[in-house]
Amino acid sequence: MATHAPSRSFRGVSAVVALIAAGAVGCSGVSDAVDSAKDGAKKVARQRSVFSLDIGDCYNPNGKAEGTAFTVEIVPCDEAHVGQVVGEFSIDKGKEYPGDDGVSSVADNQCPVEAQKYSPDTWALPKGVSLFYYTPTKESWATGDRAVSCTYTKENGKFSGTLDTAKSLKPEQATFLKGSNAVYEALWANQSEKDAVEDDLAGYKKQAKAVAAALAAHVDGLKDVKGAEVAKLRATLTKAAADWKKAANAADADAFYVAYDPAFDGIDPNASVPARKELGLATTVPADEAEVWAG
Repeated sequence: MATHAPSRSFRGVSAVVALIAAGAVGCSGVSDAVDSAKDGAKKVARQRSVFSLDIGDCYNPNGKAEGTAFTVEIVPCDEAHVGQVVGEFSIDKGKEYPGDDGVSSVADNQCPVEAQKYSPDTWALPKGVSLFYYTPTKESWATGDRAVSCTYTKENGKFSGTLDTAKSLKPEQATFLKGSNAVYEALWANQSEKDAVEDDLAGYKKQAKAVAAALAAHVDGLKDVKGAEVAKLRATLTKAAADWKKAANAADADAFYVAYDPAFDGIDPNASVPARKELGLATTVPADEAEVWAG
């Protein structure tokens, strides 16, 4: 299996662990050698094939995070680790290997969905953690491998604790996150590959329609969530939904731009901070999102 770091539009090394006998002079050297051997034995005992990873497993890769992997070191989640498996699914693409790009495309689209089931509030993720995935290679595909393991991985350093937060959410928190996540998923998943609206008006209108629909569902879900700040946000999102609908129905590029500017501003994540605070959710906008709306 191979692990790739997915990209946003608009936005796994075979490791052989060896215990090497070390000769040393003095008690300290012997003690260090014994400790090293113990650590090595523990690491060996913790090895697991990447083909048998389970959701919730916390692990350390054997070597670089990216590349070809056969095994990883499974560790307790309260111990510092590099990544945690937060979702999994199988690729249904017929008998032929869809190619590295084809596999990556499927994982790019599905892993965010699977990860949000396990860790709904992406704002609460440890700093520096990004979504990665283990996918079949051409060789493993030929053996029947179709599994994709989605992981949150820290490229530099480690983090401690589990990212399994879905079970601890209150109903109103879960409702808010479900609706909010759907809005931004609709935005990014439907982003046109063209930079200019004039070059793909139909594509941009398709995106606007998807965002408008997600916003309408989000607003509807918030009607039963109590709180003054939630009510204010609901009003803001109601207007934004109308602006996105106007963009979706724009007759030409000029009309689209007129509707799009306030529509995009209307879903600025910074506007949801007071409501998030009121609901007891994380309130620091992720750096990549903050950058987009900073202009």
